[in-house]
Formats: sequence, structure tokens, C-alpha cells
Amino acid sequence: MLFKIGERIRLERKQRKMSQSVLAKQLGMSRSTISQIENGTVQDIGVRKLIRILEILDLELRVRPAGSPPTLEELREDDGPYEY
Repeated sequence: MLFKIGERIRLERKQRKMSQSVLAKQLGMSRSTISQIENGTVQDIGVRKLIRILEILDLELRVRPAGSPPTLEELREDDGPYEY
């Protein structure tokens, strides 16, 4: 799941023409941490850090039962092959 979140973060960051370095500076993190998050290889990331990243990119995290199909609203909002 973290890999899918990281993919979405990367996509949104690139759509905003923002480098990993710029995002990292805004968050007070290292560029390598942003890279690890986007690649799904980060060893540990706190919920607060993840929420801060999502807020900067105007994204939100949604929680729903595992394995349930996306809602109609989620399908309408989806602009790519990503699931949350």
C-alpha cells in the first residue's frame, strides 16, 4: 500500500513541476527520504509526516475496508491507475 501512496505522491509532485528537493525543503526532510517514500522503500515514516506531504500536495488519505471495490465517487475522481 505504501508503494501506491508513494506513486501518487510522485505523480502529483511531477504534475506540479516540483522537484524532490523543493518538496523536501518545504517539509524539513531530506531529498533521499522523499525518494524512498515515492519508491515505497522507506523504512519508517510517521503518520504526521505522511499527512504533511499529502497536505502540501493537496491530497488526502482515505480509509476503507480491505478488498472493497472503489466507490463511484472514487472512480470519478481517479485520474490514473491508482487505488487507495
